[in-house]
Amino acid sequence: MSQGDVVPIGTRGKPGRGAAQRTTPSSASRSLASGRSARLSAVPDPPAQQGPRTAQTLPPTPPAAPRATGPVASGPAREPRQSTKRDAVPRVDEPVGRPPRTSARGEPGSSAGSDGPVEVEIPSTLAEVLSLLGDTAHAVWGSDADRAISQALGFVRRRLTGDYAIDVFGLDTDLTESIILPLLRPLYDRWFRVEVKGADNIPADGGALIVANHSGTIPIDSVMTAFAVHDATPEHRVLRMLGADFAFSLPFVGELSRKTGSTLACAEDGHRLLTSGELVGVWPEGFKGIGKPYRERYRLQRFGRGGYVSSAIAACVPIIPTSIVGAEEIYPIIGDLPLLARLIGAPYFPVTPLFPLLGPLGLVPLPSKWIIEFGEPIPTDQMGPGVADDPMAVFNLGDQVRETIQSNLYQLLQQRRSVFF
Repeated sequence: MSQGDVVPIGTRGKPGRGAAQRTTPSSASRSLASGRSARLSAVPDPPAQQGPRTAQTLPPTPPAAPRATGPVASGPAREPRQSTKRDAVPRVDEPVGRPPRTSARGEPGSSAGSDGPVEVEIPSTLAEVLSLLGDTAHAVWGSDADRAISQALGFVRRRLTGDYAIDVFGLDTDLTESIILPLLRPLYDRWFRVEVKGADNIPADGGALIVANHSGTIPIDSVMTAFAVHDATPEHRVLRMLGADFAFSLPFVGELSRKTGSTLACAEDGHRLLTSGELVGVWPEGFKGIGKPYRERYRLQRFGRGGYVSSAIAACVPIIPTSIVGAEEIYPIIGDLPLLARLIGAPYFPVTPLFPLLGPLGLVPLPSKWIIEFGEPIPTDQMGPGVADDPMAVFNLGDQVRETIQSNLYQLLQQRRSVFF
C-alpha cells in the first residue's frame, strides 16, 4: 500500500466502524502536527462544541501586573513600594526640596565643606509651645505691644499646668488679674474716668472694712471700687465684697462673683475674712440704694441693722467710710414695674430714659465722671470684742459711718464740675 492510499477508520481507530472517515496524515504532516501541539500545550483547550461537558471549577485568574510606561529595566522584578505617611512628610533636619548636603568625599550628612544639617528643637508639650509663642511675640512686637498677648499665653499655660490656686471662698487671683481686670480697664480708665482720692487711708496689710454708698441701678459701683483698691494699693490688694443672695443665684454672675473674691453677706463669712487679714467691702444700702429713683440721688437710705459694724468690732479692724460719686447718673431711674419684677424674681424692674425703649442699646451706661474717696479710718480696736454684742454701741458707730459718707458726698458734688466732666 502506498503512502497516499485512503484507509477508512472508525471512531476508535478500528477500520470498518463508524460513519466518520478521515485520511491518514503523512510523516511530514505528523511531525508538523506534533511540533504545533507542543507549542500550544500551555494554552487551555476551548470548550467543545459537540456536546455538554462536566463543569470544572477553575482557580481565579490573578490580576495582571501594570505595564510599565518607560523602558524595561533588566534584572528580577521588584514589588511596588507602598507610600506611607513617613515618606510624605520631610524630615525637620533636611531642607525641603533640596538634596541632602554632602561633604567633599561625597558622604551625606558630613559637616566637612558644608554647614551640615540644621537641628531644630521641637517642643514636646503644649505648655512649651505657648511659652515659645510668648517669647516670639515679645521679640517681634516689643514689651508694650505684646504685653496683653504674653499675659494671655501665660494664663493659658498656667491653666494647662495647674499652676494656680483657689481659696476656700472661691477666689481665683490668676483669673481676676489676668482676664477680668484687663477686660474692665477700658471701662474704668476711659469710660467712667475714675478719680481716686484718699488711697493712703487703705492699709497696706491687715484686715479692714470698707463701707460705701450704693447706687447705679446695676451694682457697677462695687466692681469699680474693687478696681480702685487694686490699682491704688502698691501690693494690688483684692477687695473681698459681700453680696446679696440674689446675685449668687444668677447662673453666670454668681460664678464670676465667686472667682473675683465675693461671698455671701453674712456675719460668719465677714468675720472670717476680716480676722484672716483681708480687705472686706460692704454696701449697707443694698437694693434700696441701687433701685431708688433719680430724684433721690445721693441721699443715703437706711444702713441695715449694723451687722457689718459688729463684725468689724469683733475682729478689731478699722472701718473706712467710702463715698462714690458718678454712679447715680449711669442709669437714671424714672420709673419701676413691680409686677414685671415679681414675674422674673427681681427686686425691681427699672425704667430709664433709654431702657426698655431702645432695647439692648439702653443697657449701655452713660459715661458719667466718677470720683471715689476713701475717708479716714475709724478705729475699733479700743472698743474691745465685747462691745460687738451691745446694740446701742453698734447703732452709734453705724450712724457715725453713715453721716461721714453723706457729708463726703456733698463735698464731692460741689467739687465736680459737671456730670460728665
